[in-house]
Amino acid sequence: MYLSRTAGHVHVLARGETLAASMSSYLSSRLEQHPKITIHYQTQIQSLHGDNALATVVVRNSATGDDQTINCSALFIMVGAAPNTGWLSDLVVLDERGFVPTGRDVGGRSQYETSHPGIFAVGDVRSGSVKRVASSVGEGSVVISKVWDHVNQSD
Repeated sequence: MYLSRTAGHVHVLARGETLAASMSSYLSSRLEQHPKITIHYQTQIQSLHGDNALATVVVRNSATGDDQTINCSALFIMVGAAPNTGWLSDLVVLDERGFVPTGRDVGGRSQYETSHPGIFAVGDVRSGSVKRVASSVGEGSVVISKVWDHVNQSD
């Protein structure tokens, strides 16, 4: 919705058959009805093209196998707002939304250590993170010294 204010047209690619699992019906309805927004369901990026800047994106509908070329000068990727942490639930404490709390509040010995000694969380999966790539990279570079401390202490 935000991008449609200034962009000529916005194409939203959804890997699934619907947006219902990740978005309120109110918002998905607004997106579907907006004249400057097209939602492509069951669709993924195949390739990006352009000489000095992005010019076109080729997308593929996974249900039909059909490719479509879309003229486009910018691409924004959002792979989801729900953390994929179910596999961690027996190892560390998760918050009510499935994010991984870290730090002293959950028994971590450092800012990025989880409730289980030696398991660290950084980036989008961490409860309270700012959900930005640059921050995630920074957190990863900061935590690596703590990872090495843990590995060397375990020897």
